[in-house]
Amino acid sequence: MRVVTAAEMREMDRCATAEYAIPSLVLMENAGLKVYECVRAVLGDPAGKLVVVLIGKGNNGGDGLVAARHLFQHGARVKVILDGDAGAVTGDAGANLEIWRRLGQRLYLLQDRNAIQVLQIALMQADVVVDGLYGTGFKGEIRDRARRAVEAVNESGKPVVAIDIPSGVEADTGAVRGAAIRADHTVCFGLPKVGLVLEPGAGRVGKLHVVDISLPRPLLEDEGGRHLLTGSLVRSWLPLRGRETHKGAYGHVLVVAGARGMLGAACLAAQAAAKSGAGLVTLAVPRSLQEAAAGFRAELMTMGLPETGAGTLSRAAREQIEDFLGRAAVLALGPGLSTHSETVELVRELLPGVRVPSVLDADGLNAAPENPAEWFRAGREEGGPPLVITPHPGEMARLMGVRAVEIQADRLGAAEWAAGAWNCTVALKGARTLVAAPGGTTYINPTGNPGMATGGTGDVLTGMVAGLLAQGLAPERAAGAAVFLHGRAGDLAAAEHGQVSMLAGDVLEKITAAFLDVEG
Repeated sequence: MRVVTAAEMREMDRCATAEYAIPSLVLMENAGLKVYECVRAVLGDPAGKLVVVLIGKGNNGGDGLVAARHLFQHGARVKVILDGDAGAVTGDAGANLEIWRRLGQRLYLLQDRNAIQVLQIALMQADVVVDGLYGTGFKGEIRDRARRAVEAVNESGKPVVAIDIPSGVEADTGAVRGAAIRADHTVCFGLPKVGLVLEPGAGRVGKLHVVDISLPRPLLEDEGGRHLLTGSLVRSWLPLRGRETHKGAYGHVLVVAGARGMLGAACLAAQAAAKSGAGLVTLAVPRSLQEAAAGFRAELMTMGLPETGAGTLSRAAREQIEDFLGRAAVLALGPGLSTHSETVELVRELLPGVRVPSVLDADGLNAAPENPAEWFRAGREEGGPPLVITPHPGEMARLMGVRAVEIQADRLGAAEWAAGAWNCTVALKGARTLVAAPGGTTYINPTGNPGMATGGTGDVLTGMVAGLLAQGLAPERAAGAAVFLHGRAGDLAAAEHGQVSMLAGDVLEKITAAFLDVEG
């Protein structure tokens, strides 16, 4: 599902009116009617129920007035409270305000001396609240009486239906800089806005309802830009298996990983690659660890490589790795490698010469030089094999030479910049993992939970990306499908084990169920 900025949505609205001759008043009527339908689903029969509708002077307020009218027409008691001067409500919103007045209905003003007390009393009796204070054009912080009104709604415990976006959430970033509505339902028109699917805004949305308000289909179907990952989209990417097939058709993944004391990371990644559909998986580890690695899973092949005295891969391993890559389809490099100086040199020398699709994670990323653009791009400038990197915010901050807090302040911007500057697909992990491709397409992942913040889950993701790459998926699709399925596996694991007690191995064991769930 495509995800848009506020400006992109405004342009679609403009085109609907200017190029398709759909009056903007019709779009507002359709939007308000969809809000009414959502409120009715919450309330049941609205007759006799009290609905508090908070509106601003913009189009969101107009949508709220349309919903208020439909609720009134069906017997609800509706209290409309405006933030601002009624004279400032113009255009389509002004037309709907005039209809409300001609119906003989009162308009309360939030600026009136006793307005907050009136609101608090109304909230005590209300059955539902409709939030239409601020729309997608809002930025910054809600202040003064509007802030007090938002706080009163949040403290009331009454169900809230937000119009298009909860007031106080920035549409382009999901930023919340002060008070913001905590909605139970958000009725979003046409397409979801970026701020509805990125944290912290996503945490204020409740159940998201993306509704049709008669925007022409060609305006909604642009293939580029940003997209919310969904089960149906991921299902459409997964390769079908013919009856006459063999393991060689699904690729051979070489996982180069592990060091003394960190063999588990390597084994998690290799098992995840196999569970994600790779035809063959070979796990290459320091020679002294090969026997232990072979005992993790009978289906995995193993290879012992030259090692340092510290039990990490040595530079002498490069020749053997490069020789094996002549037979492999994908390289996964990094989980549990360590940051031993000789191992770092191995990674730095190896990656530019790799001629198969690669996934770089963990200590593979830690081995990157300062200002890593040239290193990441080496061998990929003119149609070379793709690279997928899977940093968490701390790793991303080191790679970009900034602080982690700066990455978290603009995760979307960081991922998209890095994908273009480094000519690789970036899967920036965290709440709402982002997958940004160098061509400009970005996927936002809605699956996963805080229980996945435990050692080893990132190694599982690395293996899943590699396994899907081996089956021929484009890098952005392999990464997008992997993060969605990885998060779904985490959700299934949390349902069984709880978020506190779940382990990376629990996520690994739920990969099969996640695939079955997506495949239907």
